[in-house]
Parts: sequence; structure tokens; C-alpha cells
Amino acid sequence: MGMFDTIYNNFDIGPGFTNKELQTKSFESFMGSFWLDPLGRLYEIDYSGTHDFEETPLDESKPWTGFRWIPNGSRGVVRPMDYWGTAVVYPATWDAHYAPFPECRLYFRNGVVEVVTHINKCKG
Repeated sequence: MGMFDTIYNNFDIGPGFTNKELQTKSFESFMGSFWLDPLGRLYEIDYSGTHDFEETPLDESKPWTGFRWIPNGSRGVVRPMDYWGTAVVYPATWDAHYAPFPECRLYFRNGVVEVVTHINKCKG
């Protein structure tokens, strides 16, 4: 599926979206984390500076070894986003194989959801 951003959603978007983890490629798609509060305000969750890398013995049989990521005691930052534009979001997991994968278009104005449009992918 590629790279995407994650939105932890507490805003009432509709069935299949509320209080769920959502994904979007509408932001920077750098695997960032965001939170949509119950009033529809968007926040960025910034974990930078919260972990350090420690060198470990190299294991040639597994890729990405030689370092491990350890918490350093610093806290992350949650800051409001002043986002103007649209974002297409979809649930991170969808187990209803009988139904099409849902998508929603969120229209943001000054970091707050103004309009929610459900995208109907059923033809007929």
C-alpha cells in the first residue's frame, strides 16, 4: 500500500470511521501521526527526539540489524495543525469483506473539519 499517514480519530465521521485508526495519503505521507479530536480539530503528534539509537552486534541473517531504538525519557509533542484543504481517509483495517472498502473526504478549514463527504465506490 505504500507510505501513508495515520490519524487517530475521535471525531464522528460516520459508521466505520469514528473512534478508529484511519490512514491517508493526503498529507505529506511520511508516516506521520495525527489526532482528530471529538470537535474535529486536527493535531500533529511529533515523536522526534524521544528515542536514541544504540549499536548492537550485527546479525547478517536479518536486515536492519546492527542498531536498536531505545526510549530516552523525552516526551513527544502534540501541536495543532493549521491545515487548509482536503484529505481522503480510510480505515486502517476493514474486515467486512462483503462491503466495499469505505473512504471519506474531509474538508479542513484552519485545521478543523468543515465538511465530511462519504465516497460511494459502488457502481450501479
